[in-house]
Amino acid sequence: MNDIIVKSITRLVIPFLQLYGIYIILHGHISPGGGFSGGALIGSSLILYTLVFGVDRAQKKFSHRVSEIAESGGILLYLFVGALGIALTGNFLSNKAAGFPLGELGSLLSGGIIPVLMIGIGIKVASTMITLFHVLIQEESQ
Repeated sequence: MNDIIVKSITRLVIPFLQLYGIYIILHGHISPGGGFSGGALIGSSLILYTLVFGVDRAQKKFSHRVSEIAESGGILLYLFVGALGIALTGNFLSNKAAGFPLGELGSLLSGGIIPVLMIGIGIKVASTMITLFHVLIQEESQ
């Protein structure tokens, strides 16, 4: 795409979309949102970047190898937290019983391990979205 207005607005909007996606992920345990919706927003911002600036430039920012690592890392983080619950209490994804501090109701640090799970889910969803988009767009161009 060679439209300078679209490129300028995209450059301006993408950091705010990603920052808002991170906000949604981190506040998912005390407000509507969470890992899936925040990850979808971050993934959508990366798809927008690909549509405006092209696949080659997007691959330099978020390559397929980085996407594979992020996908694996997100699910491994989730499974590690689950295994930690099993090791400490015998229950998968145990939170309060494992002794994690739950904090004060409504505060950012009131969810125990749930914010960590939301981060893992957000990473997984964002990287999966961008991987699927790149695979589909590359198949279409062949």
